[in-house]
Amino acid sequence: QVQPVESGGGLVQAGGSLRLSCAASGSTFNINAMGWYRQAPGKQRELVATISSGGSTNYADSVKGRFTISRDNAKNTVSLQMNSLKPEDTAVYYCKIQRRYGLGYLDYWGQGTQVTVSS
Repeated sequence: QVQPVESGGGLVQAGGSLRLSCAASGSTFNINAMGWYRQAPGKQRELVATISSGGSTNYADSVKGRFTISRDNAKNTVSLQMNSLKPEDTAVYYCKIQRRYGLGYLDYWGQGTQVTVSS
């Protein structure tokens, strides 16, 4: 089992910045991709950004150029730097940790952290 724990959410004005962090504990060997997802009220959970074990990144079009994902493999952490925040970025942000397991993968989700951007 892997336990991801998010931190860093909060309330910020439009144009401001926040940094989210996620620390993985438990069975942290064989961690593969790490990522951030978000879910706004009444909407489905969507991908925000992912980063592979080798450092390759992928971003949703809506956050490209504003958000930056990074990871520290030694500490089993993944971070999301969010700049130029917009009201439409308001959502609960979830960390997802993927671990290799046999010939496949297991996904572990954090509890989520609220990000609210006021206009």
